[in-house]
Amino acid sequence: MAKLSIADLDLGGKRVLIRVDFNVPLNDRREVTDDTRIRAALPTIRHALDKGAKVLLVSHLGRPQGKAAPALSLAPAARRLAELLGRPVAMAPDCIGPAAAAAAAGLAAGQVLMLENCRFHAGDEKNDEALSRALAALCDVFVNDAFGAAHRAHASTVGVTKFVPVSAAGFLMAKELEYLGRAMTNPNRPFVAILGGAKVSDKIGVVKNLLTKVDGLLVGGGMAYTFLKAQGMEIGGSLLEADKLDVAREVLAAARVKGVTFGLPVDHVIARTAAADAETRTADSTAIPAGWMGLDIGPRARQAFATAIRAAKTVVWNGPMGVFELAPFREGTLAVARAIAESGATSIVGGGDSVAAVTQAGLADRMTHISTGGGASLEFLEGIQLPGVAALTDKP
Repeated sequence: MAKLSIADLDLGGKRVLIRVDFNVPLNDRREVTDDTRIRAALPTIRHALDKGAKVLLVSHLGRPQGKAAPALSLAPAARRLAELLGRPVAMAPDCIGPAAAAAAAGLAAGQVLMLENCRFHAGDEKNDEALSRALAALCDVFVNDAFGAAHRAHASTVGVTKFVPVSAAGFLMAKELEYLGRAMTNPNRPFVAILGGAKVSDKIGVVKNLLTKVDGLLVGGGMAYTFLKAQGMEIGGSLLEADKLDVAREVLAAARVKGVTFGLPVDHVIARTAAADAETRTADSTAIPAGWMGLDIGPRARQAFATAIRAAKTVVWNGPMGVFELAPFREGTLAVARAIAESGATSIVGGGDSVAAVTQAGLADRMTHISTGGGASLEFLEGIQLPGVAALTDKP
């Protein structure tokens, strides 16, 4: 990695501000219901503590619209972190201001302070200079370990770096960049990417960039039906972006020119409505009846996708194969998860539903890397430079 890592720094006695991604779900009792993101930051936090740092943590939580919202306080995340670390985590009433500054100044080596939700200030998302300076004034070193926010040029991810002596990547950030970077620049081949989700428009940039990198591209989910319609197939009432048909034809033509295998489902699980109790049938791609819609890839498509995946040496997966949250349309996504687990390939999984699928199938520990950043990983796959990464200090 061309950027400094936290492992490159002398942290002893220094105030280290770590941008973490503690945007975690909370229940009505204000308890963290999924601590995956907190656990993902533990290696970086523990390293800083072991090196004698005074650790300050900053994160966003939810969308408070630039105002203090008690329901979106990071106090529950601080409590959960304290349990995981086995040591106290103090909670500041704000991320800047006199109270936060006093709490930061009073930290001793080996202590942890959680700053309050940085999005309680509208200036965070605006990359406001005053907020950036105020955050920088709290620390001697800035570490960004929030890959999930690295595609946003905010005060807490980018602005702060302009006013600190040194900015480095945390271990989670470095791991994300290592795996995604290797896949996009020097993958073991064959390299197969699997894309799902609802819309072509959400991922057209990713598709176009991947066509220059991969040996095979498998497309499922709602976005598949625009590609099928572009080939003249009858898709019934399936999701269609009619204004993207020409783009779909261009992509299919580009795949042929580049010699990239472009895999689309040959059959589908169809229903009249997307409901848990819907009547379902299986239909070929050439014959989805009017009034019916494709809501998952079918048995033959699952088998074809699995065959392509098992032959791969590198697999990148982002997006479900169907309406994964409903039981009748879940099997295609789970079949992809199982095929990746069985492939023995270097596997990188991103996107909420894809991660949920491998977790639900009990296969998370058989994936090489599960990305913590849906939007950030998509922009990386699209070839877009992430501002939160670009802002970090270059290695000498």
